[in-house]
Order: sequence, then structure tokens, then C-alpha cells
Amino acid sequence: MTYGALGEAAWSWVLGQVRWDDTGPWIPESGDGPKPEQFVTGMHSGVGGLAYTLAEIKLSRPWTASEQELAAGIADRVRRSIPVESSITFFDGLVSSIGILTALGEPGSAAAIERAWELITPAGWHETFLEDETVYAPGAVTNDLTLGTGAALLGALWALRHGIPAQPLAERAVELLLAEQEPGPNWLFVPRRYLRQASAYQMPNFSHGLAGIAAVLALAGAELDRPELVETGRQGAEHLISLGINDGKGFRVARVIPWEERHGDEFTFNWCHGGAGTSLLFSALQYAGADQVAGESPATWRERCLDAVRNSGLPERLHPGFWDNDGRCCGTAGVADAFLTAYQRDGAPQDLAFAKQLADTLVDHAHRDGSTAYWRFIEHKNEEPLLPPGVGWMQGAAGIAALLFRINRVAEQGRPAAIATHLDNWWAS
Repeated sequence: MTYGALGEAAWSWVLGQVRWDDTGPWIPESGDGPKPEQFVTGMHSGVGGLAYTLAEIKLSRPWTASEQELAAGIADRVRRSIPVESSITFFDGLVSSIGILTALGEPGSAAAIERAWELITPAGWHETFLEDETVYAPGAVTNDLTLGTGAALLGALWALRHGIPAQPLAERAVELLLAEQEPGPNWLFVPRRYLRQASAYQMPNFSHGLAGIAAVLALAGAELDRPELVETGRQGAEHLISLGINDGKGFRVARVIPWEERHGDEFTFNWCHGGAGTSLLFSALQYAGADQVAGESPATWRERCLDAVRNSGLPERLHPGFWDNDGRCCGTAGVADAFLTAYQRDGAPQDLAFAKQLADTLVDHAHRDGSTAYWRFIEHKNEEPLLPPGVGWMQGAAGIAALLFRINRVAEQGRPAAIATHLDNWWAS
């Protein structure tokens, strides 16, 4: 089965999971599951994530009538959710809404910017997962790119690029991040003053730590014409380099510092906590015009991140827990997308070859059910390790299908093939 045919089969399975209620379409988190109790409209595993797949499909073929109806239904549902949304996050909150609506070319993002102003506190945006007062002090906020102030800044910058007045929100998010800066410069996931425990660990890669925050500050410097922010991002990248290992196998930074065995493998290589995502920091610095980081070009460090991925042994499952995920966030599809972006940007044949190797793994891992297909990831600690098939963008068939549509387009059209830019990758192409 070709990449395109498998993408269509996976997308057909996803469409078979779509349900409708009085406020529009929704999807279960896993196949044939119940309606989620929260994050129904979100990008991560909610119906909003299908907007990204639809955007990818639109570059490969026209939408069908049912896909047009789904796109309109998603946009309507997201717009209705904005006035009552209480979260800022890139995964499921207001920034998610901005990403979804812009992916569909639909209006409504300005309302999300306005709602973000309504929810802001003097320290940033509070999230419900911070309400455990045995862990966090009251009023706790997060700094990071996906769940915190970094997400608000990323969403504001993306809105600005779509002509939506969001500069005041971007400037305020910058102020908040600079106020939380620790020596390095460095940023913890949650600022130290909110932590009940005496010592704090950090997750320094793209999704929850330094790499993502330094990246979005560099982007803000470029987009807001504030070169001092580019320099802050560059210095953050140099601090990140000091935390990692750079050798013949590439540049890599531990998932968690300080690492303990309970955290699993010390290093991973995916979008969220590994080189595939961390490479986006150096792409951001290159986009922002930084000449060097620790004596080398940003492009050199970006390639070293990808070298670490190439040399890691993935997509082989070297041991239980090492590479048990085929999704975009934590697994094969997200890594393949990073290498496709590298190939279309730089033209290195080895990047395309590795992306195809990863896509071939997705073909091999697919569970086929008649004319449809899906994937089941592994949790090796479970008595029944094979997980139910995920539906959505970050951890399910929708995100994997999008990767297959993209690589099929590249295989047919070569480097000039159209690229669907997202909230989290527009500067890397």
C-alpha cells in the first residue's frame, strides 16, 4: 500500500469516529470510545486537531463535501467554545483555538486574543492542573511553550502573522517570561517560587522547557523587531548546549534534569522531549538572524540535533519503552515530519531517506480493518501493553495520516511540494 493510500485509509477510519451533537462534531480519544469529559475541541486529541489533517489534505486533493461540512463544524464548535474557555494552552486552550481556526482559514482568532486578556493574572495564566496545593502554591503559572506563557506568546505571534491585532498580548507575554528568567538564562516549567518541594527538576527540551521558551523569544525578537529578545533566545540556546552532550552521535539533552531511573530513558528523540523538537530552537534562531550559537551556526546545531535522532537506533524498538509510539507528539510521525521539513528546506538526500524509512515503519505498524487503518501504541508497563487506537492529531491516526499525505506529496512532486505550516513549525521551512 502506498503512503497516499494508507493515509486515505487512516483518514477514513478517523472520519468513521466523528460524532455530532448539538454543538458540532466531536471524536473519542480512542476508537469507539465515549465523548471526552474535557478538551473536546482541542488540538491535541480533540476534534480541533482534525483541522490540521484537513489542511494537509487540501494540499493533496480537494475536500469532499463531507470534509467541507466537517471543517465548518469544527470551526463553529471552536468559535462557540472561546467565550467560556478557561485555558491558554497550545494543546487544548485558546492558543489551540487560534491554531485550529487559522489552519482552516476561518475567522474567530481575534476573540481568542480578547479572551486571553480576560483570563490573564499579574503572573500569567492559571491552569487547572496546577491546583494541587501539595505540589504548587496558589496562583501558580507555567512558563513553557505548550501549556504556559510561552504558548500565549506563540499564539499571539501566529495571530499577528494572520493580520490579527495581538501585539499587546505578545509584548505582555514577553514581559512575563523575562520576569521568570533564571540564571543561564533558564526557565523552569513552573517558576521556582510556586514549588512546594525544595528542589526542582526541569524538562529542558522543546515542549516543556528551555528549548521551547528560547525559541519563542527569538521568534518574538524577529516578529516584534526587538533584537534583544533574539539575543536572549541565543543565550538560552547556549545554556541548553551546556546541559547536553555533543559528540559523534549528535547533540542531545536529557528528558529530565536531574534524571532518575523512574523517568524512563534518559534521552529520547521525539518532538516533545528530544532532538526532533529541539532542532526547532535552532531553526528559530536562524529565522531570527542569529549568526552563531556557542561558536557555531544555528544550522550546524540544528543538524546535530537531527544527527542524534538518526544515530539513536529508532525506529527500532531497542528495548521496552524506547520507541513504543508512532504518533506526532512522542513518536515516529513527528520525527518523520521534522526530517521532511529538513529535506524540503536543505535538500539533503539523507533526510528524505530517513523520513521514508520512518514512513515505511508506519506502513508496517498499521492495523488494517477492511478499507481503513489505525495504529496501536505500546505501554510496556501495562499488563495488556497494546493500547487502544488513538484518533486525534498528536497521539492518533489523524496526525499519522497527515504525515502520510505529506510524504506521498513529496515522493510525487519532490522538494517543491507544498508545505502545510502550523503554529509550531512556520519558521522551520
